Amino acid sequence: MQKEVIAKPRYAIVAAVQLPSVNDLEFEASLTELRELAKTLGYEVVRTFVQKRAGFDMRAYLGTGKRQEIHDFVSNESGAVEIEALLVDHEISPSQARNLELEVGCEVMDRTMVILEIFHRNARSRAARAQVEIARLGYMAPRLREAAKLAGPQGRQRSGEGGRGAGESQTELDRRKIRDRIAELQLEIIAMDAERKTQRARRQERKGHAAVALVGYTNAGKSTLMRALTGSEVLVANKLFATLDTTVRALYPESVPRILVSDTVGFIKNLPHGLVASFKSTLDEALDASLLLHVIDASDPGFERQLEVTDEVLEEIGANVVPRIRIFNKIDHVGDNEAQAEREAALRAKYPDCVVMSARRPDDVAKLHQKIVEFFQQDLVETELFLPWSAQQLRGDIYANCQVLEERSDNDGAFFRVRSEPEVFDRIREQLDLK
Repeated sequence: MQKEVIAKPRYAIVAAVQLPSVNDLEFEASLTELRELAKTLGYEVVRTFVQKRAGFDMRAYLGTGKRQEIHDFVSNESGAVEIEALLVDHEISPSQARNLELEVGCEVMDRTMVILEIFHRNARSRAARAQVEIARLGYMAPRLREAAKLAGPQGRQRSGEGGRGAGESQTELDRRKIRDRIAELQLEIIAMDAERKTQRARRQERKGHAAVALVGYTNAGKSTLMRALTGSEVLVANKLFATLDTTVRALYPESVPRILVSDTVGFIKNLPHGLVASFKSTLDEALDASLLLHVIDASDPGFERQLEVTDEVLEEIGANVVPRIRIFNKIDHVGDNEAQAEREAALRAKYPDCVVMSARRPDDVAKLHQKIVEFFQQDLVETELFLPWSAQQLRGDIYANCQVLEERSDNDGAFFRVRSEPEVFDRIREQLDLK
């Protein structure tokens, strides 16, 4: 009988400097976010160290006293658990990370490194993996010199024998390999971009341009809403960055026109710019969409910060001109019915055209479904089509691409009063003329 293998717990601590320009609410929200990132990475955060300073310590980010306090905690002097990593809530320089690591006695990961590692572990598609690797290599390149210092003299120099140039350092060799690998990956991504654009064009030719993209902060409930709107078995997990690769499904129940819904990678405060650029292929779904569903966590006290982050990124990629519906999700997490009603009233007062809902309530999902369909049907036109009995094979095409309001028949054929896009009528009439 096989025994169940239980993964050994991994413990980490978090540290952050609060600058005078950052208020307590924003600072705590950022720390909470980092702890959630740690959870996604598989760590259990056992303690948080905070220091208020006018600026970061140029040598090791934190002040001397705080570094000693962390060292004492990591050293297990009080019999605490074994600490594997210190997670820092800012992007710090390679030398700061090296010095901090030497002083506290455990691995140091800054916020950018944590996010990169999560993306690296969770990326599934070939394009996403290539894009993440480029971002990781770009992050690693300036840190090679500090890594060599930690490795000692043996990690700094490589003889010319078998290498490129006498006495070329290992760091220089590694940097050259990184540059070559980035160039190779960029060529692969260019080829994949061309292939993806061709596939998207073919899909749009077959199914029209009715496309919806879910955007918003990570862990706002986009994947849960995606599942509710499409009936698909997409991944739903209560952790940050559960979705990295674009998922496209049809709106269900299907409508006329047929609407495709895509999920996108979640945004986050201080998302490394390298990752914004690297995940352009995922965010391109927002650019191609006719409608954005901006999903916001209504239960998060700092939701306005989420709004700002998403708006900034959408503007950065040029998607801020796409029509948008603001959806305040997770209203059922706010509290009892009275608290929910109060929050909903406040949201509707500030954002009059918003949708307040829970993706886990079928009635709420049905109302949103109808709102989406109405958006795409607002430009449909109504006309009458006559189908002679000799062309009844087009009947299925009419029902698949048009909203049939009325059907009647006589000795010559069937009459349909329908609503659809003008190009659909043109295509059906062209087929009739060929008969």
